[in-house]
Amino acid sequence: MAARSLVIKVTAGKDDPERCNQAFNVAAAAVASGVQVSLWLSGESSWFALPGRADDFSLPYAPPLADLLAAVLAAGTVTLCSQCAARREISPEDVIKGVRISGAATFVAEVTEDGVQALVY
Repeated sequence: MAARSLVIKVTAGKDDPERCNQAFNVAAAAVASGVQVSLWLSGESSWFALPGRADDFSLPYAPPLADLLAAVLAAGTVTLCSQCAARREISPEDVIKGVRISGAATFVAEVTEDGVQALVY
């Protein structure tokens, strides 16, 4: 049986907390289930690539975003969209250890691999 893979792209941040948290929650649940996860941060979620930013996020009855992000970083891949990073003047030196910055070509390569499922939030 082929390994299962899931690519999740989250575009929402504090501007849409339920949608944002749902993406991180699904990513962390998938990692805990043994699924290979690639979480892409774009748009307003880009800010969560910076140290401490996930700690400032709060949603009633939801797990802390910082914990969900840590779970994905521990067992999956977290990527910050390169254009989104540039628009926010975020450099590779600014991001949390383990977060990579990459562009659309890498995203397309990931979502077009055999056996990969993709979700966009």
